[in-house]
Amino acid sequence: MGPMLDTLVIGAGQAGLATSYWLGRTGVEHLLLERRAALGGAWQDRWDAFCLNTPNFSLALPGGSYDGPAPEAFMPRADVVEYMRQYAATIGAPVRTGTDVTRIAPAEHGGFSVETTEGAWRARNVVLATGGYQKPKIPALSARFPGHIVQLHTDSYRNPEQLPDGAVLIVGTGQSGGQIAEELLAVGREIHLAVSTCPEAPRRYRGQDLLFWMMHLAEHGPDYGLNGLTVGQLPSPAARFMCNPLVSGADGGHDIHLRDLGRQGVRLHGHLEAADDGELAFSDDLPERLGVVERTFYQRMRPMFDAYIAAAGITAPEADPPHRDDWLPSEPARLNLDAANIMSVIWATGYRLDFGILDIPVLDEWNYPRHQRGVTEHPGLYAVGLPWLTGHGSSIVAGVGRDAKYIAEHIAAR
Repeated sequence: MGPMLDTLVIGAGQAGLATSYWLGRTGVEHLLLERRAALGGAWQDRWDAFCLNTPNFSLALPGGSYDGPAPEAFMPRADVVEYMRQYAATIGAPVRTGTDVTRIAPAEHGGFSVETTEGAWRARNVVLATGGYQKPKIPALSARFPGHIVQLHTDSYRNPEQLPDGAVLIVGTGQSGGQIAEELLAVGREIHLAVSTCPEAPRRYRGQDLLFWMMHLAEHGPDYGLNGLTVGQLPSPAARFMCNPLVSGADGGHDIHLRDLGRQGVRLHGHLEAADDGELAFSDDLPERLGVVERTFYQRMRPMFDAYIAAAGITAPEADPPHRDDWLPSEPARLNLDAANIMSVIWATGYRLDFGILDIPVLDEWNYPRHQRGVTEHPGLYAVGLPWLTGHGSSIVAGVGRDAKYIAEHIAAR
């Protein structure tokens, strides 16, 4: 085992790099271990035509904010990866790539023993910066689909050419499900879409991109007593894993409305509840489900934005009325795969946390580290970059730096 390091950071995506920036500023010796062969984080796992869902101005890692010519545009995947690599070089992040951590345990004389595919380290502190997109989440009923059906999680989807001829079933209508449905529709594929309850939202609201208001509300809202984007305001711990708004950065950025997709020929269904010998059963609550999808932004987010605009004295255009649409699909609640000529399924069902490398009992029932502002119950063990660690921005490029700064200062104070 090598010499004792002060701090090991597990993961060199946006969370790990932001933490490295602040550790460097506070003079803490540290090393980042990255399992991938190259820097760029989970952005490398997106599909070929993926664009950032947040405008370029949201690329705001500490000391490395976007300063290019198109702050309101949406960067394609390859450019996001390059931004991360350039940022790592600019801040001089000490990274070892191709190093997969296999176990983190308390060391005999204090600190931690960290085992990897490239040897073992000892460290006084460990920062978990592995992100919120660790393991694709695929429902157990996927095992009940016939063997000839090609099944892909969005993590493995790259382009329409990957899929066999025939119709495609997409399960889930978060950002990935909605955007992949648009991509397949554009090349003439027949699509069935199992609708979840991820909220639709306007790409732009009161003269600004949705992310402009979210970033400002997260940073300045508490100054006005507006704490809706802080973790303490969530209705339950499970809400840490709720969907992001259904918007797209493709083609310059736009709203996605499920009823619009339906009118264009996408077959909309309720929640996928059962699969048995090629027979699928969906919930029969699609009209109610679409209503929830369309109302949520106006019930939850819009009042917060309006209250912030008023409290901060910001001059902004009046709000447009809510997007209203009475079109209803007429698909049955049951579907036969062969009759519908469905030959492939894309699981747009999100990700789950996986801290199987931790040999330390600090996880709650959702596999989320028990913590206060990223400082876990186990002394010297920290987490950064997880969804809703302290607030809505904790897992996104625009907000991860705030948590990373607090954690770096806590480590330096030890």
